[in-house]
Amino acid sequence: MAGNFKSVEVAIGARELEGILNLPQAPMGLIVFAHGSGSSRFSPRNNFVAERLVGCGFATLLLDLLTDEEARDRRNVFDIELLGARVDDAMAWAAQASDFRDLPIGLFGASTGAAAALVAAAQAPERVAAVVSRGGRPDLAGAALRLVRAPTLLIVGGADYEVLELNREALRQLCCEARLDVVPGATHLFEEPGTLDQVVAHASDWFVGHVPQKRKPQG
Repeated sequence: MAGNFKSVEVAIGARELEGILNLPQAPMGLIVFAHGSGSSRFSPRNNFVAERLVGCGFATLLLDLLTDEEARDRRNVFDIELLGARVDDAMAWAAQASDFRDLPIGLFGASTGAAAALVAAAQAPERVAAVVSRGGRPDLAGAALRLVRAPTLLIVGGADYEVLELNREALRQLCCEARLDVVPGATHLFEEPGTLDQVVAHASDWFVGHVPQKRKPQG
């Protein structure tokens, strides 16, 4: 399914966050991506996943959660509460956009972005239909983990040993429908041949199964 890639600016108060939107015809939902520290909306791995999700019928929004000036302060890069609030702000922006304001929303987070997605899901349960974490640090969401109500999938590489243990612990704290999928032989960035394809398969199945496949009523 072909999409329509374009750059967008997401207004957050007086700030404008840079994003990449892919809007296919008649999308069944919108997947908002939250990247990790040291990455951006141009992340090749997230763009790969996004392109495949578009093929499944989802619109995708890859978003920088900080302005360039904010990102120069490393404290902001690891401020999960701030990043989670930005994800929530992005969902509020999407709810007002004419092209997709009535679409159900899923969140896809990588690394620290996964914690931001989970914090946003805990803060705004009415907005989030499902969450997927790729090589994420859900443990950084802290107490918010127990407040998440959206079905949550944690995808971790089998050779990403430390992060795998952190995800197992986070899974025990989640009180929603949740699952941990391990990609055998994959390290943190899923650079091994075929491993990112497995991420796509797990993520797309989760979103197709949990994001309502119809538009939400307006008003």
